[in-house]
Amino acid sequence: MDALEITSEVEQRVKELRKLLSQASYDYYVLDAPTIEDAVYDQLYRELVDLETHYSTLITPDSPTQRVGDRPASQFISVKHNIPLYSLENAFSNEDLTKWQERWQRQLVAVSGQQSADEPFDYVCELKIDGNALALTYENGLLVRGVTRGDGIAGEEITQNVRAIRSIPLRLNLDKPPPLVEVRGEAFLPLSSFEQINQDREQAGEALFANPRNAAAGTLRQLDAKIVARRKLDFFAYTLHWGGQEAGGRGQEAGGRGQEAGGRRQETEGKAEGTEEAIQNSTLDTPPLPTPHSLLPTPHSQWDCLELLQQMGFRVNPERQQCSALQAVQDYCDRWSIERTQLRYMTDGVVVKINSLALQQQLGFTQKFPRWAIALKYPAEESPTIVERISVNVGRTGAVTPLAEMRPVQLAGTTVARATLHNSDRIAELDIRAGDTVIVRKAGEIIPEVVRVLYDLRPDGTEPYQMPTHCPECRQLLVKPVDEAVTRCINASCPAILRGALVHWASRQAMDINGLGEKLVLQFVDTGLVQSVADLYDITVDRLLLLERMGKKSAEKLIQAIADSKQQPWSRVLYGLGIRHVGSVNAQILTQRFLTVEALAGAEVSTIATVFGIGTEIAQSVYDWFQNPSNQQLIQRLQAAGLQFAGDATPSVQTKAAIAGKTFVVTGTLPTLKRDEAKDIIQAAGGKVTDSVSKRTDYLVVGEDAGSKLEKAQTLGIAQLSEAELLELLAEG
Repeated sequence: MDALEITSEVEQRVKELRKLLSQASYDYYVLDAPTIEDAVYDQLYRELVDLETHYSTLITPDSPTQRVGDRPASQFISVKHNIPLYSLENAFSNEDLTKWQERWQRQLVAVSGQQSADEPFDYVCELKIDGNALALTYENGLLVRGVTRGDGIAGEEITQNVRAIRSIPLRLNLDKPPPLVEVRGEAFLPLSSFEQINQDREQAGEALFANPRNAAAGTLRQLDAKIVARRKLDFFAYTLHWGGQEAGGRGQEAGGRGQEAGGRRQETEGKAEGTEEAIQNSTLDTPPLPTPHSLLPTPHSQWDCLELLQQMGFRVNPERQQCSALQAVQDYCDRWSIERTQLRYMTDGVVVKINSLALQQQLGFTQKFPRWAIALKYPAEESPTIVERISVNVGRTGAVTPLAEMRPVQLAGTTVARATLHNSDRIAELDIRAGDTVIVRKAGEIIPEVVRVLYDLRPDGTEPYQMPTHCPECRQLLVKPVDEAVTRCINASCPAILRGALVHWASRQAMDINGLGEKLVLQFVDTGLVQSVADLYDITVDRLLLLERMGKKSAEKLIQAIADSKQQPWSRVLYGLGIRHVGSVNAQILTQRFLTVEALAGAEVSTIATVFGIGTEIAQSVYDWFQNPSNQQLIQRLQAAGLQFAGDATPSVQTKAAIAGKTFVVTGTLPTLKRDEAKDIIQAAGGKVTDSVSKRTDYLVVGEDAGSKLEKAQTLGIAQLSEAELLELLAEG
């Protein structure tokens, strides 16, 4: 039927269904108070789908049927934020909170000319959600854009995925919405959803997510919004903007990871600005208070903003609290440091904001963060458990890593049963033994590690642990170079090394063989089907069908993916070979200098070391690898299989005048680059990278969880760069 045949009854029914279903979704996903049963909802939803199918002109962007698109996105584009997402100063104790209050009160006296800052004021405390910040734009009440935090200046446009999050309204719950509204908040995975996702990934033979934050980030970057919908992301709103400005001046939110907007870039480890002079001279970068749209009530406080967001249809964290004095703030933080373990989502601290928007306006910003807000971060969660045994794991480079096998314990929302002990030196330092009671935590809330041993609880008769002398996988003698802390297996035929080599070869940055995961690699090696990376290119569908749980369709897809990998460029092939110290950036640098594998394999250490950004250690590793006869045979077989071992002379990395001759130090965890990759890029552009901060350091590249290096750089007045600023500097001519 066409639009002319639409009756008023049909049009009215569609409107009624749309309104009813939208309200039911709001009740269920935002208020956690379902008003209709699932079966009834499904029946009404199917009726709406049928009507919109027959009368397509009645479909609107805010219809409940339009949350998930039919076609996956091809890619995400980078867009600049209307207003940057700023960072927050960090506090780590009640004492830090007290010092922060003293600083902003001194600043208020300085900017207002008052004798003291003793007029009444209060705070708003909000739990710091451990998720991913989003900026949502609404035009005339309709959701038109969703953008990730990115580096705080620009992020990725992921509107299609944002629409799949049920607690984000497609249309604001306002009869007459303003022309433009921007809402910011945190997308996160409830713990129950996180556990289900990891169960599904384990059954599919895929790598597990380390924590809910990583899983949420990975979900938001899915090209298929249907996957986002299945994973059941949630969202808490905490900042309101309209007309390109926000209630209370710039930077209401603390964006970034959790609610710390540019946390990766500007974290200050809870340190004060330093001196009274620093407070007086810091930049005031605050626009005048925006005039609220006439259709919106005028908020006078952060609490008003949160109430207004809830009125608009957003979920706002129910654990927020107004506090009339700093003692109440401290009591709130202390309470949630304990009770946070009972929440259905992860939180790693509390965001404290001065409630009054007028007072926020007076205080303004430093060059890094608002003076009127701070994030109290809880220490890494620790828990005692018992070491049942100590085992070792053999990685793809032959590195033998000892592991503490422990009684399972809950940490940062996940069950932890193993923790790395790094190497024999760390074992000796801890004097850790089977049977010991230990304190374990998650380093950066990701990697489980043993902090200390409770020696008083050590049972009688325990023996010091000795690293094995032979590889547990292939029984060959292990070696420990004098100048290294790592013990290694050097048998190239070791099954553990082969498994790691295959997983690395198939990885996204290398050959990108879709479908070749760890579980399938394990079958390949255990059955003897694959004894070398080159064997992958001899596998047939018939041979794959002999494996457990391998169907014909899956086998055909895998064979095609393996065949497609033959088209990957020379740089990816070199990276995929897994040569020690050769990351993806180094591989690109080397393949631009050595256009064929023969040229690289025939080069001396001194020649390789002259390549900009490589150096002697990497050069020696590359040279040694190509001198190994078994590796030479591998290259010959891969060439015969048709892989690319030659490139062109178009440079991918060039020396940059802005970088050349400058000395850099990289600290903390960067948003997208591994630390070694950042070093490679800097060196390739003519810069020098050192491990320690000194007066000779020109730039400190700062990531998340930066520690003493950041403090020393601040003391010395050394310029700091975020990852985004580093890349901008690299882009300069």
